[in-house]
Amino acid sequence: MMQTTNFPEIADIETSSEDYARRFAGHIGAWFLEVQAEATLAMLKPYPRATILDVGGGHGQLTPSLISNGYNVTVLGSAVSCQKRIEDLVARNLCTFKVGNILNLPYPDKAFDVVISYRLLPHVQQWKPYLSELARLARLAIILDYPEIQSINYIAPYLFKYKKQLEGNTRPFTCFKKADLLQEFQALGFVEEQIYPEFFVPMVIHRKLKSVNISSALENVSRSLGLTYRFGSPVILKVIRQKG
Repeated sequence: MMQTTNFPEIADIETSSEDYARRFAGHIGAWFLEVQAEATLAMLKPYPRATILDVGGGHGQLTPSLISNGYNVTVLGSAVSCQKRIEDLVARNLCTFKVGNILNLPYPDKAFDVVISYRLLPHVQQWKPYLSELARLARLAIILDYPEIQSINYIAPYLFKYKKQLEGNTRPFTCFKKADLLQEFQALGFVEEQIYPEFFVPMVIHRKLKSVNISSALENVSRSLGLTYRFGSPVILKVIRQKG
């Protein structure tokens, strides 16, 4: 049974569920996660053995890769139930899990080298306080993902009924402009260092194609033509703390 809390933002409870994990099952789901992990590890390369706080990371999409690459990982979730998908890793002392409020994280300033947060921003209503908390805890960098307005995702609200029919367990989400996020991060003392749009073709289309070879070919062509950089989504964004 999914545990409830009194925290104001608890979108990660659903993201950490088995139902959500089924969206990334099979060969296509594994390919999605491989693309995500490779981009993330490339961004983390300057910080070997860094301490990482994964806010809302109970989905476990990155936890095994982070651990196997030598990072000291703490996953924060909005409820005890968010630990379910990583409980074996926690039991073996390979990572730590903590229950907490994402708008009032239970750690002192700059407690972690890097703060990451995936599959959460588009479902957070109070996104500015959420970003502020990520910034407060990150000593060096923040890495997160978001759906970009300048992509096909922008028309998602109008197509939600059809997307629901295709995917079954999708939910509404908010798209962002990179400029708006960077403006907020700049006010918090962070600047952009790296960006990686993941896919030009919407993920729902890749799921229906059911072929990693075809999807990879489509994405390789789109990236070589510059389409992914301009219109790709979701976007992985890395910002770093300004010196001085």
